Amino acid sequence: MRHVLMHISDLHAGPPFRLALAEQVAREAHDLKPDLLVVSGDFVQRADFRNQWRVIAGYLSTLPEPRLVVPGNHDVPLLNPLNRLFRPYNAYRRHISPNLNPVFERPGLAVVGGCTAHGLTVDGGYLTRDQITTIERHLSRFPAGTCKVVVLHHHVVNPPGAERRNMIKNAEQAVELLDRSGVELLLCGHIHVSYVGTTLDVRPDLRQGTIICQSGTTTSRRGKGRERGKNSYNVIEIDENVIRIGQHMFLEDAGRFVAIAEHVFPRRSAGVYMLPRSERVIDADLNTD
Repeated sequence: MRHVLMHISDLHAGPPFRLALAEQVAREAHDLKPDLLVVSGDFVQRADFRNQWRVIAGYLSTLPEPRLVVPGNHDVPLLNPLNRLFRPYNAYRRHISPNLNPVFERPGLAVVGGCTAHGLTVDGGYLTRDQITTIERHLSRFPAGTCKVVVLHHHVVNPPGAERRNMIKNAEQAVELLDRSGVELLLCGHIHVSYVGTTLDVRPDLRQGTIICQSGTTTSRRGKGRERGKNSYNVIEIDENVIRIGQHMFLEDAGRFVAIAEHVFPRRSAGVYMLPRSERVIDADLNTD
């Protein structure tokens, strides 16, 4: 069975939010009709301000369902230390989702989210011991052949050429969890640069590794590094034999997001070492007809 995921991230409602661009993302999401829309955190720029939550909640209502969402570090209050330490997720739960570690499943596909944005961190994050145990338990109950996907806000690998920013503190544990649980794909964000690779890039000793798919910022002016001033999202197609990742970037001349690169990986079920089958850069068609 074929599954299509749309992966957006780092929306940042508030001063950096590009509303017209966000509306374009919503139109493209409805045109795509994904089986699941994934949002990997940072819904608001500053979680202390109610109006930003109202804006993003209104925007999310325009996006297709089903959706799987996880919080980012910007979704935790910064200015009020009591809220940050003792009520870090109140606004997120009220406006976005009551579930910090969601699970989506359908025949042949399991998507498990994990909250890495904990109140004691400002930019970085981590998975707690209980979360690691729970995620592993969730993943263990799916039959062979199921494509297992994990969604986090924070990244586990610093992409080459990107500004070095805080990965989750226990990145090594997270990478090993993904590998021993048979996770084929990790979706994340946080650093505002899109990237596709595998955990084998940094841990060649792993059994098979996990594909890493990072989204840049989809709707804000906070692109970093080579994507400064740019916006992106990913479209993932999963079928019986391959996982295909299309990186899409907004091009002003086209007035829309355009596929700029495609990466194709063999499925674990194919019994193939987890390296790209093929990669190509797409000659962007700027014709807006």
